[in-house]
Order: sequence, then C-alpha cells, then structure tokens
Amino acid sequence: MSDPYTGDVEVGGPADVRELPGLTITKLAVSEMHNNVYLLRDAASGQALLVDAAAEPDRLGELVRDVDLRTVVTTHGHWDHHRALPELVAATGAETVAHPDDAADMPVPIRRLVGQGDTVSVGDQVLEVVHLRGHTPGSIALVWRGPGDAGTHVFTGDSLFPGGVGNTWEDAARFTQLVDDVEERLFGTLPDDAWVYPGHGRDTTIGAERPSLPEWRARGW
Repeated sequence: MSDPYTGDVEVGGPADVRELPGLTITKLAVSEMHNNVYLLRDAASGQALLVDAAAEPDRLGELVRDVDLRTVVTTHGHWDHHRALPELVAATGAETVAHPDDAADMPVPIRRLVGQGDTVSVGDQVLEVVHLRGHTPGSIALVWRGPGDAGTHVFTGDSLFPGGVGNTWEDAARFTQLVDDVEERLFGTLPDDAWVYPGHGRDTTIGAERPSLPEWRARGW
C-alpha cells in the first residue's frame, strides 16, 4: 500500500499523519511564521515526543491531549520555534531538550542538554542528535533510522530546507560552517531516500537536495 503522507500542511488546516513501523509522525503547521510542529509517537508504548513547540498552545494542547507526551525537543533558540513551550511543559510535565549553545535563548529551563552524537528516545525508538552550526550556534537535527523498510527520517529545524540551508544573514563564516556541517553530518551519513522534515514549509529528501550542494556554495546562501 502506498504511503498517503505528503507533508503538505497549511496553517489552520489539519495535520498530516505518517504511519511507519514503530513510529507515527504527525505534522502540523502553526503561526504567522508557518512553523512546522512534529509529534512522534512510539507504537509500542504510546509515549510521544514533540519537535518544536512553536506557537498556538491551544492547538498543540489538542494535538497531545490523548498521548503520553514525555519530551519536547527544541531544534534551536529562535523565538518562533518555542513560543508555546512554557504552556505545553506546564500542562504535560514533559522534559525539555536542546543544545547547550542555544539553551539560554529558551523561555523555560532546559532539563536535558544534548550535543553531536547523543540520542533522545521516545519509547523504544531512538533519535540521533546531529549538531548543525550556523543558523544558530546550537541548532540540532534529529535522525530516526526505522526498522526494515521504514526508512530514515531527519527533522532539520531551520538548518536544511528544500532548495538550501538555513539563513545565516550574509555572514560568510556562518554560512560556510552550516554548509560544511550539513554536507558532512547529513549528506555524508544519510541515504538519498532519507526524508527531510524542516522547520517551515514542505518536506524534501536528501537525494533531492544533494545535487544542488555545489550551487548553494557558489551562491553563498
């Protein structure tokens, strides 16, 4: 049976749900910044993890109402990715997770600090932490390598989008650092069919973006 998931969601519209062996991924768009929020639920335990409590706490409350939310990972410290974090944590008691270099920018204390090579679990499922420096000092991605034909899935925050890396505000050093990290730590380790779930907008795959890397370097953004 083909996978009906597309990842094409609109602010105010319904979530898109992807059922994978061992993990359910729910994508929801919120806020005037068109942020993506991802709810990951382990099939065996029912435990859940949320990636970026970006905004609209009422909608996020509805999203997690019937799940056992244990963890909220914030991909980076920019304000539009954590505006609903205080309300969600207060309501659920979920553990907050982020990179130490961005933790001071969060609106609540970060209970668990993670870096390159660490892992975050949701039930029986394990997500690898990838540190991608440049968009912010402490930006991270999460990689889930599913069982069997479930494939590889990576939640990239604002570090990788369809058509390029995240904004580095015309800072050449930050741009080079981000492209280097994305090339080495994502393109260099993930297969072409790895599905990319970005912090805003539509999804993509590693294979769709890989051929454009030289073009991104040449244009400088």
